[in-house]
Amino acid sequence: MTDQTIHEVVRSHYGAIARNSDSELTLTASCCGGTSATAGACCGISADSGTDGCGSSLYKVEMLEGLPIDVTGLSLGCGDPVTIATLHEGERVLDLGSGGGIDCFLAAKRVGILGHVIGVDMTPEMIAKANANKAKTGFRNVEFRLGQIEALPVSADSVDVIMSNCVINLSPDKQSVFKESFRVLKSGGRVAISDIVTEGEFSPDLRAQTDQWAACVTGAIDVQAYTDMMARVGFVDITVVDKVTADVVTPQQGMPRIYSARITARKP
Repeated sequence: MTDQTIHEVVRSHYGAIARNSDSELTLTASCCGGTSATAGACCGISADSGTDGCGSSLYKVEMLEGLPIDVTGLSLGCGDPVTIATLHEGERVLDLGSGGGIDCFLAAKRVGILGHVIGVDMTPEMIAKANANKAKTGFRNVEFRLGQIEALPVSADSVDVIMSNCVINLSPDKQSVFKESFRVLKSGGRVAISDIVTEGEFSPDLRAQTDQWAACVTGAIDVQAYTDMMARVGFVDITVVDKVTADVVTPQQGMPRIYSARITARKP
């Protein structure tokens, strides 16, 4: 597959979710939803938990107070990068792959009116949905920009914190994502990422399954390769916390272990 093919598959997949965000499709199409046999488990959701996917259940209930169902119901992540980012009032925050905007709105609460949050997403339907949600919530310190996370429409040395929630695994050029992230961060800036990673690699045949790529499965890479890319562009103090224990998610035949991780790092 070419990078363009992967982008088109992912854009089409998430565009459909945005267009059908009031239907059952949203409940089963997230990275932790029903499109993958491993997805719910890799995010720490057991098969008998009674939920169709992670979504807003990844956040503490009090964090979601005041947000409409149009926001909380379109949560497609695999973790809570807002909390691990330890945001402060007045900071400028960038969300890679902002979707319907839930993490941007949660961040906006924490940075306050003196802060600013930018969400970047390559899917026009998601940008439209996020702006509609912005109008409903009334946040003035949030904006959404159409663009690819491999070529961010953001000025160099302009943000304090970068967040991302189950999106970098979807990129066919992760090295460029990290290079761009390093470029736009201020010196001393930090990243807080929730993402799907693996222990080991997929076979070429599995890697070529576009439906599983869009479902946050076969686009995931080995965690060591992931952090090596970050170090290569200059990030330091890289830490990875496994969200689930090894006995919760075991490799399926022909597949590496897949799991959700919390990843943090800093630009010197």
